[in-house]
Amino acid sequence: MKKLVSLFLALSLALPLAACGNKNTEELTQPENEAEAVKLTVFAAASLTESLNEIAEKYKTVSPNVELEFNFDSSGTLKKDIQNGAPCDLFISASKKPMNQLDSTADAESNPEGLDFINPDSRVDLLENKVVLAVPEGNPKGLESFDHLAELLKANDVMLAMGNSDVPVGQYTQKIFQFYELNEEEMSTANLLTYASNVKEVTTQVKEAVVDCGIIYATDAFSAGLEYVDMATSEMCGRVIYPAAVLKDAPHAAEAQAFLDYLVSSEDAATCFDAVGFSMAQ
Repeated sequence: MKKLVSLFLALSLALPLAACGNKNTEELTQPENEAEAVKLTVFAAASLTESLNEIAEKYKTVSPNVELEFNFDSSGTLKKDIQNGAPCDLFISASKKPMNQLDSTADAESNPEGLDFINPDSRVDLLENKVVLAVPEGNPKGLESFDHLAELLKANDVMLAMGNSDVPVGQYTQKIFQFYELNEEEMSTANLLTYASNVKEVTTQVKEAVVDCGIIYATDAFSAGLEYVDMATSEMCGRVIYPAAVLKDAPHAAEAQAFLDYLVSSEDAATCFDAVGFSMAQ
């Protein structure tokens, strides 16, 4: 009887130990947990559509847990969306003006409302683009240059597509008007101008030949297969710089910074940008 009791006690003790042994073995053989999936929201100028969509495919091999969700529109519209509380991790603007309006470290003239939406430590000048005079296939108006465009506008003999005044490409166009001493209000009244809410819409008007020409970015002309007859100089409209910054209250700030670092330093990203006509501003 004593032998049976001893055997029972031994078995009772052995079973929990075996169970513990199995559990520890399973824990040791299980793979480490994969990184948690993250949806990264990027607000980017419409002119970056083709480049960033291509880069997103390459980034899957770098950070497979990160899903990039893009909101492409005019930088002015995106700035307003951010100001109104739209969730965003990273903002890439087609000019410094909308970014300055969200940057608390900008001067009062650039940020009159004192807005504080971006992390200034993350801000970089990412890319440079060029402003060009694009024409429909065959260039039916025979435009040769910005000088020629100015002559035809003064003679009320051309139809030009441009961005609205709250769109960077429209603001660059207005600087070109100032350079040539052209009165936008008079030209608009004379029905020489059509307006668009972003550069893609200007590009479409030119491609569909509903206008004689349009002022867009070199990258958009390339992506749309449009000919351009002249490129604006920095004296005409300034440099076309694309700043980027992580939002101050970004839901995924670390991942946003990692993606921005990739855009700045990756050869793959630089190749995608270069393919459509961007150059790195760094």
